[in-house]
Amino acid sequence: MINYQLTVSGQVQGVGFRWGCYRLAQQYGVSGFVKNLPSGQVYLEVQGLPDAVTNFIARVESGPTPYARINQVSKHPLPCQDYGGRFTIRR
Repeated sequence: MINYQLTVSGQVQGVGFRWGCYRLAQQYGVSGFVKNLPSGQVYLEVQGLPDAVTNFIARVESGPTPYARINQVSKHPLPCQDYGGRFTIRR
């Protein structure tokens, strides 16, 4: 298992970005969460099997919805955590 935190900037709030990430997480079988930041960025933590996490991140970087415009994605590894086996949308 691997775990990453991502901070995504661009046009990522108000365009279904978090919901798109949730759907991708279901598709790839990863756990973690996604939430909007007051700065206008979106923050994610994603954990799972290496191939699943890598593919999930690649899809996030290309924009999980057609309305999102990604300017930058910052990625950093994290220690594995207990997300209860789920991926959630936080407020």
